[in-house]
Amino acid sequence: LPNDKVPAYLLNLDDSYRHALVVDASRSRLYVYQNRAGIPVRVADFYVTIGKAGAGKQKEGDNRTPIGIYTISGFKTPKELGDFYGTGAFTLSYPNEWDTRQGRGGHGIWIHGSPGNNYSRTPRAREGCVVLANDDLTRLGQYIQAGKTPVVIADQVEWVAYEALDARRNDLAAALDQWRQDWESRDTARLLGHYSASFRTGSQDLQTFGASKNKVNATKSWIKIGLSKVSLMLYPERPDFALITFEQDYQSNNLSDRTVKRQFWSRENGRWKIILETSL
Repeated sequence: LPNDKVPAYLLNLDDSYRHALVVDASRSRLYVYQNRAGIPVRVADFYVTIGKAGAGKQKEGDNRTPIGIYTISGFKTPKELGDFYGTGAFTLSYPNEWDTRQGRGGHGIWIHGSPGNNYSRTPRAREGCVVLANDDLTRLGQYIQAGKTPVVIADQVEWVAYEALDARRNDLAAALDQWRQDWESRDTARLLGHYSASFRTGSQDLQTFGASKNKVNATKSWIKIGLSKVSLMLYPERPDFALITFEQDYQSNNLSDRTVKRQFWSRENGRWKIILETSL
């Protein structure tokens, strides 16, 4: 594995993320990256087993491991689970909002240990989970913040030089900042230019979202948007697709509020656009 290369996905991790995990299904490896001032540095890697039908989960029972970006949501102890899961299981936030929108099913995708009597594992042996040797799972635990640590699962990781990471980061960060500025301008048409025609947020499509923005903007004499704790990640297996998370500080003449947002962005005809947004 080239030491001077990094996975193409971890463009910028906010300081609150200490580590990120990247699974390369084709190599049966899980790589641990430490976040050093936003730059990913590899600190460990482990042999893993994935779903027996490979990667790219679509539905319940297809024996595939999902491809995407997830969060480690918690930990289940051997007491809760029994011996099949070895020293325990880190639960993953599959399906995420994008999976749900794509109609992907299934649940209970975990990173877990191995049964006590299991000494050898083929690279594809499971129902869709990512499985490690028990000692490795214990070692992995030291890098994990439950509810926080991102996990990128790719069929084949794309490796790039650090400079390529910089260029991609700057490109996406510029699109995000332009969106912020155009929102502040109170020019609804300019703001809506940042959204895909297939945009969704909650039950709203682009049309209903646009109409409500128009109405709100009419009541504003000024708007100020601050973005903090920004994380930028490119999606595996889909060039030109990204997940951005941030804290949004919204202030205007008649309202101020703070929201945590997750946005999926898609590049359409050379321009980054928001295709899905969730406020947490």
